[in-house]
Amino acid sequence: MADKIFVGRRKNAVARVILRNGSGKVTVNDREFEKFFTLKDSRDDVILPLKVTEMLGRYDVIANVKGGGFSGQAEAIRLGISRALLGINPEFRPALKGEGLLRRDPRMVERKKYGQRKARKRFQFSKR
Repeated sequence: MADKIFVGRRKNAVARVILRNGSGKVTVNDREFEKFFTLKDSRDDVILPLKVTEMLGRYDVIANVKGGGFSGQAEAIRLGISRALLGINPEFRPALKGEGLLRRDPRMVERKKYGQRKARKRFQFSKR
């Protein structure tokens, strides 16, 4: 059986996630996820869907992620894992949805406008 790839996105980060039967090993970009995500909050974010569905030691997670920063990448992987778990067992939907794990966070960086210093910050106004 071919592995099915599930996609998760957050800000500019795009994660492709594969779930396989295994011992619970999580690999991100061919590295152990403890070495990839140095912050504990990011690591907890990644494995949250597995904790919620009580599947923590049953599946190996293989994730490729690019773009964005570490927190965006962690949340993109989290969404990918949530969608993969839903593909495995649709009965996980209420638990995942209750935790807000199936929602794609739409917030993006606002673009810089011409004639301004940043997206909303203006140059100093001089009356005279």
